[in-house]
Amino acid sequence: MRPFNSACSTDVNMNPVDFKQIITAWLDGSLNEEGRKQLGKLLMLPEYQEQLDAIMKEQQQQGYAMQAEFEESYHAMRRELQSRVQPEPARVFRFWWAAAAAVVVLVAGVWFFNSNQKTTQIVAEQPKPAIEIPAGQEGAVLTLADGSKMILDSMGNGILSHQNGADLMLSNGQLEYKLAGEAAGEETYNTLNTPKGRQFRIMLPDGSVAWLNAASSIRFPTRFTKDVRRVEITGEVYFEAATVMRNGKKLPLVVNADNRFEVEVLGTHFNVNAYTDEPVLNTTLLEGKVAVTSTRSGEKVVLQPGEQASLQTQAGASRELIVRKADAGKVMAWKNGVFDFEDARIDEVMRQLKRWYDIDVKYESGIPDIEFVGKMTRDIPLNGLLIALKKSNVHFRLEGRTLIVTP
Repeated sequence: MRPFNSACSTDVNMNPVDFKQIITAWLDGSLNEEGRKQLGKLLMLPEYQEQLDAIMKEQQQQGYAMQAEFEESYHAMRRELQSRVQPEPARVFRFWWAAAAAVVVLVAGVWFFNSNQKTTQIVAEQPKPAIEIPAGQEGAVLTLADGSKMILDSMGNGILSHQNGADLMLSNGQLEYKLAGEAAGEETYNTLNTPKGRQFRIMLPDGSVAWLNAASSIRFPTRFTKDVRRVEITGEVYFEAATVMRNGKKLPLVVNADNRFEVEVLGTHFNVNAYTDEPVLNTTLLEGKVAVTSTRSGEKVVLQPGEQASLQTQAGASRELIVRKADAGKVMAWKNGVFDFEDARIDEVMRQLKRWYDIDVKYESGIPDIEFVGKMTRDIPLNGLLIALKKSNVHFRLEGRTLIVTP
């Protein structure tokens, strides 16, 4: 696209097509300096922020990639931008799509840098963040039966090992177990672990596929030889369970979630959230049929598609399993590459950020009474997400890998 030549008009009645043309030029790097100044002025107006939100959603759906880089000084300049924007009065805040929020701050920040001497003075006085924290990515650690470990992040496609009648291989970001020959002796177990800031996918020896969220694990036999296919998990794992027949009968799959409840499956799609720092443990059924049993009380419930079984974990909480209708979109957001913060309290949001960005979170004066609505992609660096947090009037500072929430 040829460079966009702006007439520098800041008329609030600008044609939406013209505004979209400016944004498109900025995305592909063809917007000239005059156009950047105009865009910076326009983005101070709420009506153009709303137009930008709609345009960025459309661009994301088309796979359009942002090409601009962060300016070294934008961290201080965004404070200047926010001081000129009227904050929302309520303490329920809406996130913009990540790309849209980044454009507002980056473009307006560049404009302030070029045109405002006072802002330049602020840049010189503000310290830079110690580190840039990227978004989580694909990766995991595999522990074999003999205790040896493989870091899968750095390995390419191909066979990794042979374990008791099964070949272990990587194929396009998925760990797979392929049966190859007869098993010898008792079942041997492997464990796949995703550290904070990592997620991974595995095809188990029975053909079931499991997606592990950050800070999760799954322990499984390298070959299922017993009458029940049993695996153990921690954290959050989504399963698409394969149907296995033996002697004319379906072989059940049992998922033990951190020794707190078990999910019995005959062939289905379901998600288990069993993080130890969450106040409620959830099993959500998308397809098929599962039975959930509390290991504390022995209570058992059967779920239908679209239902969720919940178990409170706090001391003194009821041991009863509660069945309710599930918000499947919110439950599966992590697997689909999205943070879904609809009706989420700030402590819930921070727990997700801790796991995905491998950070610590501290509250200087207790947990603020704040709820959020909206969604953000999980592929942006932490600094980009923090722009949206500040837009929502959440105060904090980042010290190394510790995010400190302030009053």
